[in-house]
Amino acid sequence: MKAGELGAIVRGRDFRRLYATRLTSQLTDGVFQVALAGYVFFSPERQATAGKAAAAFAVTLLPYSALGPFAGVFIDRWQRRQILVWTPVLRAMVVLVVAALVASGQDGVGFFLAVLVVLGVNRFFLSALSAALPHVVRREHLVTANAFSVTSGTVIAFVGGGAGYLLRALFGGGQQGTALILAAGAGMYLAAGAISTLLPRGLLGPYPAEAEALAGRGPGQDAQGVRDALGAVLTGLADGARHIAGRRQAALALAAISFHRFVYGIILMMTLLLCRGHFADTADEGLATLALMLGVSGAGYFAAALLTPPVVRRISKQAWIALQLAAASAGMLLLGLPFSEKTWTVGAFALGVVSQGIKLCVDTTLQESIDDAYRGRVFSVYDMLFNTTFAAAAALAATWLPADGVASMTLVAVVVAYAAGAAAFWTASIRSPKTVPVRD
Repeated sequence: MKAGELGAIVRGRDFRRLYATRLTSQLTDGVFQVALAGYVFFSPERQATAGKAAAAFAVTLLPYSALGPFAGVFIDRWQRRQILVWTPVLRAMVVLVVAALVASGQDGVGFFLAVLVVLGVNRFFLSALSAALPHVVRREHLVTANAFSVTSGTVIAFVGGGAGYLLRALFGGGQQGTALILAAGAGMYLAAGAISTLLPRGLLGPYPAEAEALAGRGPGQDAQGVRDALGAVLTGLADGARHIAGRRQAALALAAISFHRFVYGIILMMTLLLCRGHFADTADEGLATLALMLGVSGAGYFAAALLTPPVVRRISKQAWIALQLAAASAGMLLLGLPFSEKTWTVGAFALGVVSQGIKLCVDTTLQESIDDAYRGRVFSVYDMLFNTTFAAAAALAATWLPADGVASMTLVAVVVAYAAGAAAFWTASIRSPKTVPVRD
């Protein structure tokens, strides 16, 4: 990322306003998610259960996996500046509803539905930010602006998580304290919407004539246009799936990461329950332990980003995926079965390396083996598989995991599954034709 180019980008007034909108909203996302995790899993008034863990994973992931492919249908029809103004207002209102439910001690269906709305609306907000970016930076600066915005947005979300943790220390971890944190989050969402009003109303598109032409409709045909577009999304997903089926390496790559995400979902829920019921004596200690586990796992993601490129230059991506699945099996056998906090922490780092290393290989395999005309549809299928397999694992594991997360037979099954997956993937890969990069 060139400093001069970045400087030119941030000197743009409208970019700074759009960027400030992103940072304020994603900072609040971090606060909200820590408040949610603290209330569901680490509140002094309640004990975490596997069922609540599964529900929390579902409401966190399903908006991204189920709504993601459809967000563009509306973003290409509604004024994006208005989306950026009003979605934070809607989120603030629903967060206040969540705060009221928390204050009254409710964590049932209504609570999770409200959380689902908050997170689901965020999918439209983030997609609108991405669609708006080309309207505030020059075309030749777009790659740098996108990398800068998305990366710093992710970082600020972690900062928001830290802020949420500090607010928890200030207000307390009980029902009233959590409600106060959520009320503060609602105010922060309103601030994000207020910043968006500084952007000119028609700046971010879509422009009326273009929207009409893109939708293939005339005035008075909006409803029909939306129905046609939603049908086109479903057709596109089916086309993407058929395209994957005809490319064995791509299909194997998606199978590998779907398998890993399913098994990893079980491990992550075990981690959450272990932090709450086995590694800590109090709820606050449990939350601090979970934060450590997630931080160490994040370091593993970073290590994988450094390690994977030089390794795959020496061995194939398929070999690296198989080795990582095998390493996950060995790591969970050696580091997981003692159910010790120290060894489990090391295991969290190792699984972070495995998770990101596999994802990097899968991303590259799809980019190389999928025709350019199908990449958007294929990556939509990828996005859905990536999240739904994880949520499905949480729901399934909830039927047998104990509240303290200590489940030796489940961990043995994970070890065996990873070993079998490594063998099956490598065997299938060596019988497949080599991937030939596709030229755009």
